[in-house]
Amino acid sequence: MKLIIQPDDGLAPLLKAVRKARKTIDIVIFRFDRVELEKALEAAVARGVVVRALIAHTNRGGEKSLRRLELRLLNAGVTVSRTADDLPRYHGKLFVVDDVLYVFGFNYTKLDIEKSRSFGVVTGDKRLVKEASCLFEADCNRQPYSPRHDRFVVSPETSRERLTAFIRQAKKQLLIYDAQVSDNLILRVLQDRLRAGVDIRVIGSMEKSLPGVEVRKLADLRLHVRAIVRDGREAFIGSQSLRRLELEKRREVGVIVTDEEVVAQMKEIFEEDWAQTDSGRKRLKKEKKAEKKEEKQLAAAS
Repeated sequence: MKLIIQPDDGLAPLLKAVRKARKTIDIVIFRFDRVELEKALEAAVARGVVVRALIAHTNRGGEKSLRRLELRLLNAGVTVSRTADDLPRYHGKLFVVDDVLYVFGFNYTKLDIEKSRSFGVVTGDKRLVKEASCLFEADCNRQPYSPRHDRFVVSPETSRERLTAFIRQAKKQLLIYDAQVSDNLILRVLQDRLRAGVDIRVIGSMEKSLPGVEVRKLADLRLHVRAIVRDGREAFIGSQSLRRLELEKRREVGVIVTDEEVVAQMKEIFEEDWAQTDSGRKRLKKEKKAEKKEEKQLAAAS
């Protein structure tokens, strides 16, 4: 398993995956403006790769661009399907290249990839790949989807159950990236974890403040990731925020990560981002000032 870090890694991992594809590419699209990626998909078709795109029926302010993208991809030989309109948003971001699954917290856009903090995860786990493929087929054919993998987190089918359980199992620490934590049940579970002595920190925002939970705004970068690191041992990466709409009403996709190296990377990045927030910088400045004062006092005493 590998972690994609935005904006550090940029478009390169996606382009590399598409250019190395030998047999199939299945891609789910909510927003898309990367010409380089579009050309790479066209080139894949030209060399005999079967490319299928499942494109959201709508997104805020971008329906015309989605329809134009459909036509361009169809003209290039891509098999294009449009999501149903039974859910208000089809917001998941993933693709399967041959036998490898990519799940993203970011869209295929310049804003998300170059100017936002986000993550993606790459895995060759056969069960996860199979589960993602089942979801893709179901949504392409507008058929019901029945989840079977407990680490593949899909709204509206399993997100509430699995993310609630994931948070509830925290023993020491929860590090959360989320633009808006607002779901009432999730807030109650977080409050319960606080009472159990769990350290909870949020980069993003919370609809209701919980005494004991420190919330900071991401500095210098736009926040476009939904991720949780639990006890430094497991993590969640996906497209769903901890709010009712995204847990129960929209198509969202995420994955629970158990790879130690990936989880350690996510924790390290969270701590770096935390230190770079305005509050973090002020605290660091205060600590350095205190250190210098202590050094002067020790020097005077000696």
